[in-house]
Amino acid sequence: MFAPVYLDWNATAPLDPAVREAILPWLDGRFGNASSRHEYGRQARAAIDEARAKVASAVGAHATEVIFTSCGSEANNLFIKGAAALMKPGVVAISAIEHPCVREPARQLRRSGWTVREIAVDAQGRIRPDDWKAALAERPALVSVMAANNETGVLQDITALASDAKAAGTWFHTDAVQACGKLPVDFRSLGVHAMTLSAHKIGGPLGAGALVLDKRVELAPLVAGGGQERGLRSGTENVAAIVGFGVACEQAAGRVETEARRLVELRERLETGLVAHGMKIFSSGAPRLPNTVFFAAEGFDGETLVAKLDRAGYACASGSACSSANPEPSHTLLAMGVERDVARGAVRVSLGRGTQQGDVEGFLATFSRLMQELNNLTAVSVQH
Repeated sequence: MFAPVYLDWNATAPLDPAVREAILPWLDGRFGNASSRHEYGRQARAAIDEARAKVASAVGAHATEVIFTSCGSEANNLFIKGAAALMKPGVVAISAIEHPCVREPARQLRRSGWTVREIAVDAQGRIRPDDWKAALAERPALVSVMAANNETGVLQDITALASDAKAAGTWFHTDAVQACGKLPVDFRSLGVHAMTLSAHKIGGPLGAGALVLDKRVELAPLVAGGGQERGLRSGTENVAAIVGFGVACEQAAGRVETEARRLVELRERLETGLVAHGMKIFSSGAPRLPNTVFFAAEGFDGETLVAKLDRAGYACASGSACSSANPEPSHTLLAMGVERDVARGAVRVSLGRGTQQGDVEGFLATFSRLMQELNNLTAVSVQH
């Protein structure tokens, strides 16, 4: 069976072998409801408690601060909508490059009288200090700024932003889904009030996420019922996914620093090869995730390139997996001031623990051949 080289690790990561082993018993012989008082239930509860401690340990939090959800999107919604539900309508500020699962719930608050303030970014995709100060001057009740962008990989100075927000009396949330597992992430050191995580980005199973929440922050639950997860996320827990999440965090935390160094070397080789072919690397002047390269082939459509690369055996993306149904250019690039025609040519390559030097070299050779073919086709078209 044909298996393309996987270069879309920011979309999802394959299941870590250790995670698979930990999950399997909970898909067969162990099946208790964690709310049950008998031995089956007690085993499930103990497994969830252990996983909660592992997630917390991986991100420098206390186990009681970890609220399990079904995914990162739910965790983002829980914070934004849950916090807003207990406040008088005011201003919610988000960066102009947030993931749709932050942008959309923020926009939905408008129906309740809230104002959405987008914080501008510069040409590299970093929060603009002048607009950040202007946004805080509007005294937002809630602020959400992602730790690492899912397309460009750009890192924000979350510690400094959170400090400013606290001084202004604002609840500060960060979506750390892309940062966790790729760089060290410490909830306490960041100084945020809330932080979102996702299992499947770090080798865990699909269907598990978490909101790490400072106990001083009160939220209204999105899902009411049995009172699970401190009453903030009712519903029978997905024990298998939660167990896998815990092991994935444990595994990722153990290798994050050595893996980051390895991926930076691969990323630099990839970018050198792409620049040699005339590609524009977005956000190359800003601190970024070690594994992410977002580039554009000017004059060509990114979706077309991704399709051709896929047929040639390399799986990558033209942007965020969650917005792939949207034909519009990346809103992140547009916010950075990139022209629409250039943004339409964007392709994202994201590396991971399975990526090797040969994969990068093979990708560059294949990309060179495809670009030559496309240039030849363009030349023939112009002649006619």
